[in-house]
Amino acid sequence: MQVPVAHKIFEHQFWLSPDRCIFWEEAKALIVSDLHFGKSGHFRKNGIPIPQMVYKHDLQRLVGQLQYFQPEQVIVVGDLFHSRENKELELFKRWRHDFADLPIRLVRGNHDILRDQWYREAAIEVIEESLTLHTHFNFIHDLLPEHINSEQLYSFSGHLHPGVRISGLGKQSLSFPCFYFTRSFCVLPAFGQFTGLAMINPAADENVFAIVNKQIIQLQ
Repeated sequence: MQVPVAHKIFEHQFWLSPDRCIFWEEAKALIVSDLHFGKSGHFRKNGIPIPQMVYKHDLQRLVGQLQYFQPEQVIVVGDLFHSRENKELELFKRWRHDFADLPIRLVRGNHDILRDQWYREAAIEVIEESLTLHTHFNFIHDLLPEHINSEQLYSFSGHLHPGVRISGLGKQSLSFPCFYFTRSFCVLPAFGQFTGLAMINPAADENVFAIVNKQIIQLQ
């Protein structure tokens, strides 16, 4: 994989991966959002022929990140899964057995609607609203204005699937997923590749890291 890019917040080191996740060095935690596992299976169940390889490739990418960073925990800021149970989620359970000793903490997203018993069987700790760790850091799926407190907490969120448009010569442009950092929060790109993008309009003092051809490019 391409080399991750370092970004410091409150003197903590965060490594931005071209595979759309962040490794938090001090907590030895892999932070990831919007995997939407089971989404392609959900579409097939409703008559839309999405190949299962989309899901398998995302799961393999996650395994690659675990092998590279060797985290001691995984923090998912919402939408680990997409909908109700289907055959793809049975594959996830079998994968989970291979990493049975790795704690997974899921801050519930709007798509995380599986039965509580299913999460227990998969050894996933579900946090209903937000998770605060190391005094300064908050993890929440859908960050609303009332959740932002820049003086006390820095928030990591998902939900938006942020993207940025890069213009070339002439009038052509391309859109890419990105990490979006402000002074008080970060929005992670969707880990799942079978997702759309919501274009952001960053202010001059905000940082944007685009993911272009498996590389991190800081735009501002």
